[in-house]
Amino acid sequence: MAVEVLGLRIGAKLRKRAAALSYGMTAVVSLILGGVYLFKQSFMPYHADVIGKSWNVVEAANQVLISALMTVAGGGWFTVGVVLVLLLVFPFRNDRKWVLYAIPMTILLFYLPNLWATLTVLQTTPANPPWQGNVFACLSAIIGFGLYHKPLEERS
Repeated sequence: MAVEVLGLRIGAKLRKRAAALSYGMTAVVSLILGGVYLFKQSFMPYHADVIGKSWNVVEAANQVLISALMTVAGGGWFTVGVVLVLLLVFPFRNDRKWVLYAIPMTILLFYLPNLWATLTVLQTTPANPPWQGNVFACLSAIIGFGLYHKPLEERS
C-alpha cells in the first residue's frame, strides 16, 4: 500500500527501509555511547561543570561511585543498541507485527527518562548536557513508527 507524502507516493517497502534506517541510527548511536560510557576512565566534561571540579580533584570514593553510575548508564545504552539491532535483524525483517510496536517502545522507554534527566541537569546546574541526542532518539521512534506500522489484529 502506497502513502502520499509531500505529493510523492511512497510504497510500504520504502517506508519500511526508512523506518529501519531511523531505528538503526538510534541503535548505532546507542552502541557507541554505551562503549564510551563503559570504558571512560573519568567523567564527561559536562559532569565537571555540574560539580565544579575536574576529575583529578574528586575524592576517590566519589570517583568510584561516579564510575559505577557511568558503567550502569553505558550498559543501558549498549543493551538498548544490541536489542534494537536484534529486533531489526530478525523480527522486523520478517514483518512480525509486534516488533513494529516493540522497537519504538524500547527506544522511548530508555530515552525519555534520559531526556528528563539531562533537561533537569540543564535547568538546575550551569552544565550543558547533551540533551539533543535524547530528543533525536525519541523522534526516531516516533518517525519510524509513523513511517511503518501495521495495526495489530484483534483476536476473537
